[in-house]
Amino acid sequence: MTRPRGASERFVAGLRPEIREALSVVYSPLLRIEPTVETLDFGPAAGLIFTSSNGVGIAARLSADRRLPCFCVGRATTRMAAQAGWSATMAGESAEALIAGLLAQRPDTPLLHLRGEHGRGEVAANLTRMGLRTEERVIYAQRLLPFSDEALAVLAGDDRVIAPLFSPRTARQFAGLVRGQAPLSVVAMSVAVAKPLENTPLSQVLTATAPDADAMRAAIENLVTGAIRVEGRPGAH
Repeated sequence: MTRPRGASERFVAGLRPEIREALSVVYSPLLRIEPTVETLDFGPAAGLIFTSSNGVGIAARLSADRRLPCFCVGRATTRMAAQAGWSATMAGESAEALIAGLLAQRPDTPLLHLRGEHGRGEVAANLTRMGLRTEERVIYAQRLLPFSDEALAVLAGDDRVIAPLFSPRTARQFAGLVRGQAPLSVVAMSVAVAKPLENTPLSQVLTATAPDADAMRAAIENLVTGAIRVEGRPGAH
């Protein structure tokens, strides 16, 4: 698991019990999330935009204000925002879909996009250009990390390895680091996540049917079920 530890544990917890039992989970985050601000004031914003659960987590830690509605990308981010106390609406499954959804909804403005240093979609700029005034604020950084010793050992072994990748930046880091002989199946959240892996000698690269955690889990569960059917109970990581 290459996401930050908390997000990885939440993802694994959502797998079916029989799938979890068939796996030995190795946690090796390739990104560390660090706040870039000490305080957070939403100013004149009439609503918030979250495009990742990382933004929700940092904002929830920095501010106790839950009065504003928030518009989110994906079910997992929406669920996390609701659990943190916001009135949360899923506006789309990608940044592009969120932009289209907000243009259709026409919520009160200005909106405030709380985001990380590295992002895609130029949400605030595109919404403003299309008539929904939106500001953005960078509230966290994503620091690149190497593989853990445990991950390196698994990649150098003989057991089948399944690596879910959730962002293009993590995929680029993974592609630059991956070595070893283990049969390796990567599950990418989207075509954009799969692209950095095109010239990497991997056994298998699969793309989820939708850019969300549920589709990622379904792809992993299909892989594990297929391996059990072909090989018997696998020693997969």
